[in-house]
Amino acid sequence: MEKKELLYEGKAKKVFATNDPECYIVSYKDDATAFNGLKKGTIVGKGVVNNQVSNYLMEELEKEGIPTHLVRELSERETLVKKVKIIPLEVIMRNIAAGSLAKRLGLEEGVRMASPVLEYCYKDDALGDPMVNEYHIRAMNIASKEELEKIAEYSFRINDYLTSRFAAIGITLVDFKIEFGRTSDGTVILADEISPDTCRFWDTATGNKLDKDRFRRDLGSVEEAYIEIRKRLMGI
Repeated sequence: MEKKELLYEGKAKKVFATNDPECYIVSYKDDATAFNGLKKGTIVGKGVVNNQVSNYLMEELEKEGIPTHLVRELSERETLVKKVKIIPLEVIMRNIAAGSLAKRLGLEEGVRMASPVLEYCYKDDALGDPMVNEYHIRAMNIASKEELEKIAEYSFRINDYLTSRFAAIGITLVDFKIEFGRTSDGTVILADEISPDTCRFWDTATGNKLDKDRFRRDLGSVEEAYIEIRKRLMGI
């Protein structure tokens, strides 16, 4: 597969065109940002871990009947993916109170919710990615009622799988952010990534944070936390 021009560069990834009009190449970076880009830094080796972990989890989700953008891993940092038009929503699943949810609702961090919480945020850095509901989404023509129903269905199924998979390796899945896109024929599929950048992982026994919160909160041992997730999940 021939890598051609750079189409997009975001906070954590670069996206390149290829000689196949239906495929892109995604390249994962070591750059790290937090608080909508206000905090910036580098997590050495992060791109490799995120690429490998995300691809592993997407392969597993495909087996569970969740369609994803994954075609195949090309190298430690690069993956061939299906061309999609990203739906401009951050889809957030929360199992335990943490981060903005804990602050917003006055909950103590670590309180397990009685049921998973599904939230949507409109992807717009200039606006600070504001929270929106289904009525906003449909009124703004971001997604149709049928697409939102499919996104919600997939999100709860993904949460069920990931919660169980990580529990089996001694990790509590606190919450995570995912994104969806439309293929050229309009099919909604899981895109972007699932990694320590986009999930909150806590060691079940110790409560130790094993994700990007170590960078956000200056907790140290950030690289080690990312590597620990890959080691437990993939054995490497």
